[in-house]
Amino acid sequence: MNKFQISDPNYESRIRNSFDKQEAMKTIGAKLVKVMPGEVHIEFSFMESLTQQLGYIHGGIITTVVDTACGYAACTLMPAESEVLTIEYKVNFMSPAKGNRFKGVGRVLKPGRNITVCSGDVIAFDNGKEKIVATMLATMISVGKK
Repeated sequence: MNKFQISDPNYESRIRNSFDKQEAMKTIGAKLVKVMPGEVHIEFSFMESLTQQLGYIHGGIITTVVDTACGYAACTLMPAESEVLTIEYKVNFMSPAKGNRFKGVGRVLKPGRNITVCSGDVIAFDNGKEKIVATMLATMISVGKK
């Protein structure tokens, strides 16, 4: 497990407050379930309104959740006055997103003063089984608050 140096001792409440303002996460019913230095977990449940034509969770929803998890993972290591924006990501979809619950996990690979590199996975939970359905490599940039 990586040991990261945090610059904001109140990072968890800052991340949770910011997440609560994310209307996109509210729309899909996503919940912030774990926040620790350099790692964030976001969960959501299957809803038919989030599926594509074959009944799997749409790739855009999967990407939205894991991008958000990576962004907040990066933000946990940044000063209190910072926010992050995604400047690049690549996603590999490895299995159809089939399940009754999903978890996006974002992890910092390399923190930086301005640029942070993260990885993320989306795990599907289906009838007691777990499967990684997507993995992401993302680059985040620190920006000041609006």
